Amino acid sequence: MMRRTALSIALLGNVFAWPAAGQTQGGQPAAPHGDADWPRTVAALLGRPGTEMPGGIYCVALPRTDLHVTVDDVPIRPGFALGSWLAFREDGGQLMAMGDLVLLEREIAPVMRRLAQSGIEVTALHNRLLRAQPATMYLHVAGTSDPARLATALRDALQETKTPLTGAAGPAAVEGIDTAVFARALGREGRAAGGVYSVSVPRAEVIRERGVEVPAAMGLGTAINLQAAGNGRGAVTGDLVLTAAEVVPVQRALVEHGIEVTAVHNHMLGEEPRLFFMHFWAVDDPERLGRGLHAAIDRTNSRAAAG
Repeated sequence: MMRRTALSIALLGNVFAWPAAGQTQGGQPAAPHGDADWPRTVAALLGRPGTEMPGGIYCVALPRTDLHVTVDDVPIRPGFALGSWLAFREDGGQLMAMGDLVLLEREIAPVMRRLAQSGIEVTALHNRLLRAQPATMYLHVAGTSDPARLATALRDALQETKTPLTGAAGPAAVEGIDTAVFARALGREGRAAGGVYSVSVPRAEVIRERGVEVPAAMGLGTAINLQAAGNGRGAVTGDLVLTAAEVVPVQRALVEHGIEVTAVHNHMLGEEPRLFFMHFWAVDDPERLGRGLHAAIDRTNSRAAAG
């Protein structure tokens, strides 16, 4: 793997994380980055195109299709729980990035070194699944700079892993499970991609990170993923985005419905209100899974389901 020169590391040292809105680290107004087509720049440097999301977000999905992970003998699809992603948004003339990198344990230290060299913050490192073989960890990142420097820094960190930066997504259809039954029980519709049925549930209140409003598409919405687990059963995982007062009621709702809580932690450092992310896992009939997750969401300040 190619190593960066000292000069290139020094240049990327200008990447910095999360200034106050419209300011640089030195407190001066942020100069416009001058790249009107920054999504194209980001896509070219990362090697994979992204998707435009609500709130002016450009999100690049980086599924770990190179990994073959099982939990309780269920083969995990890349889009189910192995999906690295990076989300970008303009703010104050600079480009903000947040993301979540799926890593093997041996990849954590080299990736963190690359990020530190570039001035990108690591805001969380945690598990998500229990009993995964091989074990996977999830590293959250945040940074602000011009598009080229930011995307280059993140690409160089990804190159310390075997994350594929090219390749097409798998088939969209979710086979072997009745997603319509799940959606009715959950009370919310989702979408199918890569053999996974995904539902996003935004919170009702505005969330800010160090004074900057952060849309749900930058990883601040409850995420629920469903895939087939054999014999008509489904496996569910994801994370519920909670305030402190919601953590215990939601945990109890999940346990009462046979859904295992696998992790509770932060993803960010300076968000308001303070948020906790509760990850879960279960294998069961899709209707029972939907009812259990419905009960958990009812204990949160989430937006009402559409129409």
